[in-house]
Amino acid sequence: GAAKLVVVVAIFLLTFYVISQVFEIKMDANLGHIFARSALDAAARSTKPPRYKCGISKACPEKHFAFKMASGAANVVGPKICVEDNVLMSGVKNNVGRGINVALVNGKTGEPLDAKFFDMWGGDVAPFIEFLKSIQDGTIVLMATYDDGATKLNEEARKLIAELGSTSITNLGFRDNWVFCGGKGIKTKSPFEQHIKNNKDTNKYEGWPEVVEMEGCIPQKQD
Repeated sequence: GAAKLVVVVAIFLLTFYVISQVFEIKMDANLGHIFARSALDAAARSTKPPRYKCGISKACPEKHFAFKMASGAANVVGPKICVEDNVLMSGVKNNVGRGINVALVNGKTGEPLDAKFFDMWGGDVAPFIEFLKSIQDGTIVLMATYDDGATKLNEEARKLIAELGSTSITNLGFRDNWVFCGGKGIKTKSPFEQHIKNNKDTNKYEGWPEVVEMEGCIPQKQD
């Protein structure tokens, strides 16, 4: 009887030892897997490129506003204007239209002020001229064409846009693609402007040139 008891106890202890060893191995494997995944996740986070405002390629310096914009694509996809991570105009917001799309931003605070589009194919240029005249000094002005932004433009309208810092507005023609960022009261020509002519030999889309995109950092207006 004593021998049987010793055998039973020995079998119990051996079974307990085997189970504990297997359990520890599994625990070690699970812990190793968890730590490995954590390390991989941390590495992925460290290698993921940072995202800057409006999705621009690099951060803006202090006292500058980030912006990114694109003209319309043919007469299908509307333009997009973003400032300081605020999408001011886009097809998703349903506030863009054929012609010239304009967004106004406070030059000191970066706050959006207004967003309108003016039909320069079938509309009247007079409301556009009145709008341009009403812009206050120190206002950032962003413009993007969609479909056609030039047919109804007259010399007065072009002159008012040139006074905002544009150099390409005098050459803007039928179905050209154009994006521009300037300001009311600007003393120099704006460095933020892209213009592609409508040319049947080089157009990306039938009847329209490719989309033009632009990004940058607008200096904050100082007193």
